[in-house]
Amino acid sequence: LRYVEVKHGRICQLAFLGQITTRNGVHLSGDIDYSGHSFESYPNGLAAVFGDNAIPQAGLLQLVAFVGFLELFVMKDSANGAEPGDFPGDFRNGALDFGWDTFDEETKLSKRAIELNNGRAAMMGILGLMVHEKLGEIDMVADL
Repeated sequence: LRYVEVKHGRICQLAFLGQITTRNGVHLSGDIDYSGHSFESYPNGLAAVFGDNAIPQAGLLQLVAFVGFLELFVMKDSANGAEPGDFPGDFRNGALDFGWDTFDEETKLSKRAIELNNGRAAMMGILGLMVHEKLGEIDMVADL
């Protein structure tokens, strides 16, 4: 089940980057819906999902449906029905390459190990950010 670890690592890398980016005040420009709510009008972190000013349920359902579509039909690994890739977590599906096939085997192995370690670090990082956010609500730790 290495492909699951790689996939979760990639998701956590995106989550960590999104968390620190929005906490720095960088948001998408424009409106999130036709009612005129801007992306900046919603809170950061877990409050965007569970808070008083959370993203509406229809928006969350759209996100879940999109991720489900990607999971079932696009980002397939050999373990869930796709043609076998070069390695566990190879979600290219013959469509994307970005020069991967030009690397020698030692470089490929090194890059895969780096991605795996960065994914593990991101899993711990996003978990730490979420725990800190929840602990900050009950005044148990000082905000840094």
